[in-house]
Amino acid sequence: MAPLPKERRGPLSCETVAHDPRVDAYLATLPGDQRDALRRLREQISSAAPDAVETISYGMPAFKRGRQFLVSFAGWKRHCSIYPLTDTFLKAHASELKGYGRTKGSLHFPPESPLPDEIVRDLVLARVEDLEAGDR
Repeated sequence: MAPLPKERRGPLSCETVAHDPRVDAYLATLPGDQRDALRRLREQISSAAPDAVETISYGMPAFKRGRQFLVSFAGWKRHCSIYPLTDTFLKAHASELKGYGRTKGSLHFPPESPLPDEIVRDLVLARVEDLEAGDR
């Protein structure tokens, strides 16, 4: 499936990425608030990386570029998460990430307070940059 021309994409259009039915099945198992938050996150990621492909990796929805892992996300008992986060990204966005939980490689957010579009876009673009730098 070819991506839509840039001028036909909405700001959060999932039309740019073909949905993997396994991701749909994963999301269907979650409580409604988490499902809604992670569907939104899915749209944000696909908008930021329209050439990425959805998959399931380590039991979680994920996006890949070619054979390279880009990002993944998951719903947990008390929060939602996006992976991975680098120290560089955390330092560059420290003020915007205040108030969000995290572990060394993940960012946690409550479903009722989803991540802002700018944070997700910057995180995805930073990951793309990291992957491309590794290809050189």
